[in-house]
Amino acid sequence: MEQHAEYAGFWIRLLAVIIDSVIMLIVFALPTSFIYGQVYWEGNEMIYGFWDLLLNYILPVVLTVFFWVKYLGTPGKMLLKLRVVDEKTGDKLSVGKAIGRYFAYIPAAIPLFFGFFWIGWAKRKQGWHDLLAGSVVVRSETKGPFKFEDIDQSNGQTN
Repeated sequence: MEQHAEYAGFWIRLLAVIIDSVIMLIVFALPTSFIYGQVYWEGNEMIYGFWDLLLNYILPVVLTVFFWVKYLGTPGKMLLKLRVVDEKTGDKLSVGKAIGRYFAYIPAAIPLFFGFFWIGWAKRKQGWHDLLAGSVVVRSETKGPFKFEDIDQSNGQTN
């Protein structure tokens, strides 16, 4: 049964990112710190070795994509009852779309994080990473699929 979706705005999504960042700090950065010691925080190396590469570069990508596809959101989004879904079908993202969404964070962040602030102005509350990947973030207790009102992008009117 499809349900009408309410788009999640900037502030609730920012809170989800903060929650996720704390979790990632505990799960990934602390073990890396124990492995490499104080030099990990004070040194100038881009990558300190295998465990740094695995814990701080590879696993975050893999786990984020996994959570988006399997649970429709990272732990922070799940705690706040937010769901990352396909903008056309209202259902879960494909693996390809989830990977694209992750790497679309790069162009969203480069111009002073403007692509993320865009969430606050967009009708469907999509950041540039959502627009590039074809995703939306909605508030819901359930996992969908969700139904969206069609919005005419040229004039903002619902159809």
